[in-house]
Amino acid sequence: MSETTAETKRPRVNVRRPDVMELVSAEVAVHFHSSIVEKLRDRGGKITVGNTTLLLAEQFGFCYGVERAIDLAYASRRVFTDHRIFLIGEIIHNPDVNRHLREMGIVSLPWQEMDGSYDELTEDDVLIVPAFGAPTTFMDKVAERGCYVVDTTCGDVMKVWRRVRGYAKDGVTSIIHGKSAHEETRATASRALGENGGGRYLIVLTLADVDYVCDYVRHGGDKAGFLARFTGAHSPGFDPDLHLNKVGVANQTTMLKSETEEIQRRIRLAIMERDGNDTAFQVFDTICGATQERQDALFEMLRKPMDLLLVVGGYNSSNTAHLVEIAEPMVPTFFIRDASCFKSLEEIVHFDLHQGRETTTYERLLSKDHPVTVGITAGASCPNNLIEETIFRVFELRGVGRELLAEV
Repeated sequence: MSETTAETKRPRVNVRRPDVMELVSAEVAVHFHSSIVEKLRDRGGKITVGNTTLLLAEQFGFCYGVERAIDLAYASRRVFTDHRIFLIGEIIHNPDVNRHLREMGIVSLPWQEMDGSYDELTEDDVLIVPAFGAPTTFMDKVAERGCYVVDTTCGDVMKVWRRVRGYAKDGVTSIIHGKSAHEETRATASRALGENGGGRYLIVLTLADVDYVCDYVRHGGDKAGFLARFTGAHSPGFDPDLHLNKVGVANQTTMLKSETEEIQRRIRLAIMERDGNDTAFQVFDTICGATQERQDALFEMLRKPMDLLLVVGGYNSSNTAHLVEIAEPMVPTFFIRDASCFKSLEEIVHFDLHQGRETTTYERLLSKDHPVTVGITAGASCPNNLIEETIFRVFELRGVGRELLAEV
């Protein structure tokens, strides 16, 4: 159940019953698992057929939090067979997974703003909270409507919430490293307001944002200019002259670890230069363990020679995008949604992070005439079936059929 009074309006519903989860496990396996991917894992993530070598990162794909969220959503449909089921936004950032939920009759509600559809919820309806969590205003509305609530919020996200609530209680402003429009960051920011709404937060995304804040910490500056720069990324009534006195850093759990650590370092240094000590600075490591594992595994993978790296996942997946950022300076890297993006040896449809849109690259990247090594990794919201299809597609374009690959 959710953290709100919704759990006092309805008895707790256990959707993880053994009989239900047995059926859910089988259904999820059919939709998302892959025997080929598991075989490659067991073989150390490397396969060579003819003059084509494919490498898999040691850690990739679904994390525990994502698996749990999907299981709970599937279980909700089996437990509440005759109820309307709604979901705040997307369960995770993967279009294939969300498509399956839609086909099960689970209806997505807007998450950017609450519209009239939330007023139409009834006590007989079921509301699923996604893995990112949801802002307190949404949860208060759901409690008011008296719905059944199935909360799939990731445990790592909840750890960040506890941290920023603690900051608010101690009069410390939360500086949140994240994307201000991301579901998780918005949910975290709402918790940073504290129990009575008196807490403060500021959301920073880039190192340039942080340097601007640090300069203000050291020297003060143009308050109106500061607030304009961070429009939509600070708490109501935020005053940089007052609310940067005591700060604590937190983050969206899927950010790039090295960048979050650099942000912590720069803010601490600014506080020390202003105060002569860092007693007005707090920090706690809130990077998701699975995000860190996938980033570390990619760094290790990049030590091996590769001609091409494919990063598979939803284009709006933050943790997947950071994998692309890590790899781009070191190897030709393509962020693809699924295997269908590989049109031919000369044509790849992919998401360009710098342009912020899908684009097409025309280049002979995988010529059949020369040996190539292709690496594959995936974000924490990417299911193994999509990775399997990408593996098949790479070999198919190199003249190796599925049947032959399955026998290797």
